[in-house]
Parts: sequence; C-alpha cells; structure tokens
Amino acid sequence: MISILRRGLLVMLACLPMLASAAPGQSAHEVIKSTTDALLSDLKVNKARYKSDPQAFYDSLNSILGPVVDADGVSRSIMTVKYSRQASPAQMQRFQENFKRSLMQFYGNALLEYNNQGIILDPARNEGDDRATVGMKVSGNNGAVYPVQYTMSKVAGEWKVRNVIVNGINIGKLFRDQFADAMQRNGNNLDKTIDGWAGEVAKAKQTADSSPEKAVK
Repeated sequence: MISILRRGLLVMLACLPMLASAAPGQSAHEVIKSTTDALLSDLKVNKARYKSDPQAFYDSLNSILGPVVDADGVSRSIMTVKYSRQASPAQMQRFQENFKRSLMQFYGNALLEYNNQGIILDPARNEGDDRATVGMKVSGNNGAVYPVQYTMSKVAGEWKVRNVIVNGINIGKLFRDQFADAMQRNGNNLDKTIDGWAGEVAKAKQTADSSPEKAVK
C-alpha cells in the first residue's frame, strides 16, 4: 500500500513542472487545499475513463497540477547551480518537459488506485513573505497515517510548490542526487542526461519505494 500511496502523492502536488490555477491572493494553505480538491474531484468523476485512456489522465493531471508548481525553480534546484548555469534556455525547457512527462507516466497510474482513504490538511500556519510550509496527512488502507509536507515559494505574487517531503522522503533531494549521478555517468553531457531523464525518474521511484515506511503514530 505505501508504495502506491507514495507514488500517487508524488504526482498529487508534487515537486515538478506540472492543480487548478491558484486564485490571486490565496494563501499557501488555500492553494494546497483547492488544488487537492480539484484533483480528487476530477479523479472521482473520470477514474473509469482514465483507466482506459491514460493519455487523457496525463493531460488532466498536467492541466490541474501545472499552474501551481514553480517549474523553473524546481528544475534549477534539481540541476543545481553547477549544471543549470551551463544549460541554455532551450535545454532548461526540454528538461522541464521531459521531467513532467516522465512523472506523469511513472506515477500517474498509481494515483488511480487511490480510494478515498482519507486526506487531512494540517491547520494553517503562519506564512512568511516568500516562503511557507503546508502539512498534510494521508490515511492508508491499513489505518496508518502518512505525513506529507509541501515547501511553498511566492513567485510573482502567487504561492507555488517548490518541494515535497513524502513520508520522510525529500523528493527534491532525491532527484537532485539522481541528476548529479546521471551527469557523472554521462561524462557531464547535459543533453544526454536530459534526454535520458525518464530512466532516472524510474530509478528514483525504485529508491523511494524501497525506503522504510514511517507512518505517523
């Protein structure tokens, strides 16, 4: 169960270039709530169709998730300054698109297994001027509760997702390490690493799935 749960949550508000557009002036907490509500409402109505039409599901995820993720900030964070300063605008754009596509394909179908076990948003906390944290707890079929924490950044006056920690796993760090390792294996060939990113996401997924479970007691 935790494998499916974790993978679904990686898509749901996860940290990549991919939830309904945030209304201007929303708090970070409100952005996460409205986005989660939009995603689950869409899934409830269309789950049967999505199971037979994966591309429609990926497109819907992209339209719901994309507007509230700091795609550029996430991509540069994963590359780190060491590599992002070498990348051309075209390479950065290609990396964002490849990253988004691979996430939808590898993690999207797992979200179809979600059966309304229970998602509870933590109470709103004081938010900084340009940085905030929003917590969530997701119940598994076994009754265990798994924590999710979203790091939010304000971009052009709107709150966007910058990183996610799912059940103790820092997704940003996981992909950062994966990118650095791929660059090393590819002889620092940025194009080769970007074009092969789907395989790197698959490896990161295996790492996340094999990590110990950390349910909230």
